[in-house]
Amino acid sequence: MSRPGRISDTSAIALSAADIRPANAAAAADAMGVAGSKDALRQLNAAIGELRALSIEPILRRAVAALEAEDHETGGKLAIQALEHDERNGFAWYLLAIARERAGDFVNSITCYQSALALLPNQADVANDLGRLAFRMGMKVEAEKLFRHFLAAKPNHPEGANNLACAIRDQDRAEEAIAVLRPAIEAHPEMAMPWNTMGTIVTEQGDLATARLFYDEALRLQPNFPKAQYNRGNVRLSLGDAAGALADCDVALAGVSAEDERLMMRLSRSTALLELGRTAEGWDDYEARLHPLFANSTHCQAPGAPWTPETDLNGRSLLVFAEQGLGDEVMFANLIPDLIAALGPAGRLILAVEKRLVPLFQRSFPQAEVGAHATYDVAGRSIRVAPFLDEARPPELVAPLGSLLRRFRPSVDSFPAQPGYLKAAPERIAHWRQVLDAAPAGLKVGLLWKSALMTSARRRYFSAFEAWRDVLATPGVTFVNLQYGDCAAELEQARRDMGVEIWTPPGIDLKQDLDDIAALTCALDLVIGFPNATVNLAGACGASAWVASAPGAWPRLGSDHYPWYPQMRVFTAPALGDWAPMLGQMAQALAEPGGPQLRRAPPP
Repeated sequence: MSRPGRISDTSAIALSAADIRPANAAAAADAMGVAGSKDALRQLNAAIGELRALSIEPILRRAVAALEAEDHETGGKLAIQALEHDERNGFAWYLLAIARERAGDFVNSITCYQSALALLPNQADVANDLGRLAFRMGMKVEAEKLFRHFLAAKPNHPEGANNLACAIRDQDRAEEAIAVLRPAIEAHPEMAMPWNTMGTIVTEQGDLATARLFYDEALRLQPNFPKAQYNRGNVRLSLGDAAGALADCDVALAGVSAEDERLMMRLSRSTALLELGRTAEGWDDYEARLHPLFANSTHCQAPGAPWTPETDLNGRSLLVFAEQGLGDEVMFANLIPDLIAALGPAGRLILAVEKRLVPLFQRSFPQAEVGAHATYDVAGRSIRVAPFLDEARPPELVAPLGSLLRRFRPSVDSFPAQPGYLKAAPERIAHWRQVLDAAPAGLKVGLLWKSALMTSARRRYFSAFEAWRDVLATPGVTFVNLQYGDCAAELEQARRDMGVEIWTPPGIDLKQDLDDIAALTCALDLVIGFPNATVNLAGACGASAWVASAPGAWPRLGSDHYPWYPQMRVFTAPALGDWAPMLGQMAQALAEPGGPQLRRAPPP
């Protein structure tokens, strides 16, 4: 057994392997210390001891004691009491900042940290805490500056290097992040925190086997390290081990006390449960996304009481906010026909959806009032509203669309067997069939290969364009470009290096014209690609579609298909990043003698 404080052989190999390389779900848990850690509060108490001549020194000490006892409410009140005596006391501002952060009031906490830093320029820990909170709120550039300020005062501090590496990593500068982190690990091999962070960097690069070695080393050094346990679980899920991922997540949840971290882990746990087919439990944990302390939560604001699964909907009025990404808005709409039936003829359904989806949803659900939602940043919080709502007729009930899954889709068996719940415009389908007749001869196959948001963390869920070579070489097929965003380089690569002309349909904006895109997917013989918004549109409209799926893809809900789209065929990679076997199977299926089976065969 290797001894803590020494780099194990396997982890030494992993450290040497950690380098920038081309990258190909769940957010990583960054270990960056906590607001007012025991160490920081101890140092703060010592510094306060130098203020013995001040009358507020006893108040500050009581505030520190309250924070040490996890009583942030009392600690905050005492800090305010100290500030009433001396509004320029930096220690009081620092203690108030810690208290407000622990209460989840991040915007006011940042203001307090800034005041403390201005008044305590020699207290580098203030810069570190402010940087950590800025990082938490997505202000990565500002966080980097603050962590550099901290390191300038404490050049060899391992936590400072760790935090700076996190901020640099999240600006897609992996090579620089590794260069900052590697010396810290070599100088302090006994510290688990930098091993965890190195694991997050390597995970984003798609090297999951090496990432797991880093997480294993962090847990060897610190067995009760919930964030490393959680991160290892995410890697196991990406490698197709949902049961192992759930076990790691449960251990991590048992060891973490901060509510925002518990919420992040519960959301990850929901993914593992859904992949294992434990659907009802998965949707229960999925509710973590709505908690006010969840870092990326969007709060739906409208008149009406919150809907619960036990609510009798018959004859009631209900406002439903579509949520998450565009693909999720389309996929979750699978339950709307059942929702309309539950409301009954006397009921009233109001749907707030993404603006580009309004015409498609109006046609698909004529019984509903459909309008565009709007989302605003209010004091650091994401707030979603329904501006089109008739104020004279407010709804009785309000619900996020994803929450309704608990009642209407508790198991795979609760999904309808018939495909298609969105209705593309018949006249536009006819138009596109006519346009496609003028395209080069052959089976007309729409192609998508990436998402519009291709950060380093998301790239690992999509193959390189080169990996599609065998699919694109299929004889008798005309590939039709459905890829939204800038894809000129890939179209040229196909033409120059593969000898394939991917035909781009005229007169359509492949990002904005979602109603027309829905019609185009129905006019094509087949749509193939990774599960982005357009593939979801094709599936929801009942079009023939093949999806390239990563292992651990939760929308399969533990099955071998997508229950949301029963006609869709699923091709699954053996491991995240190992796309060749899956795309080879897809190429073989597309070239089947006598014509490919374009739709999933119905179950016997």
